[in-house]
Amino acid sequence: MVPRMRLLLIEDDAGLRQALAGGLARQGFSVDAAADGDSGWAIAAEARHDVIVLDRTLPGLDGLELLRRLRRSGSAVPVLLLTARDAVADRVAGLEAGADDYVIKPFAAAELVARLRALARRGRGQAEPQRRLGPLLVDAAARRVQRDGRDLELTAREWDLFALLVAADGAVVTRAEVERRLYPATDDRNVVDVLISRLRRKLHAPGAAEVLHTLRGQGWRLA
Repeated sequence: MVPRMRLLLIEDDAGLRQALAGGLARQGFSVDAAADGDSGWAIAAEARHDVIVLDRTLPGLDGLELLRRLRRSGSAVPVLLLTARDAVADRVAGLEAGADDYVIKPFAAAELVARLRALARRGRGQAEPQRRLGPLLVDAAARRVQRDGRDLELTAREWDLFALLVAADGAVVTRAEVERRLYPATDDRNVVDVLISRLRRKLHAPGAAEVLHTLRGQGWRLA
């Protein structure tokens, strides 16, 4: 039997904490939860976890200070930072404090789960497996995608968009999410449309079904 991944969730919002803990448990995680930084630090110091989900702003011990304390203690457990702050400087501060990844609130549950599983696998020293998505074969570690056995040549930015869509696991990725992730410093909405168009052309095969779908007024998804 494959052991359940053990996760520590540190989030002060009671409603979000309960919803996340329940949802992650249903996805196969064994969840410990804390409502503030001090109790979160105590749990993290006493138990071994495969991954930690950490709110940036916490009562008591601040999320970033907790993260710095973890890293100073020698802990290498992967940490995913939850933040409502989407400015570039705030994200850089989180990564420099020792976060392995971050998700901006509000977020899609499917993306969070995919990111956590990837972090947990990397923390255990396991390679990212190849993933089959219909006619597509995705090798995340090599940043490589094939369609029907043919390598698709994606630019770095096209790959970043594609990886975001893959991580959503069939859920819709909104324009706002693409802009936050890929173009945080621009107000030009056209750059997203151009990037989507370029990626769609490369993923499409003549006479074959589309895999990148536009949901008008909502966003895009792979299916």
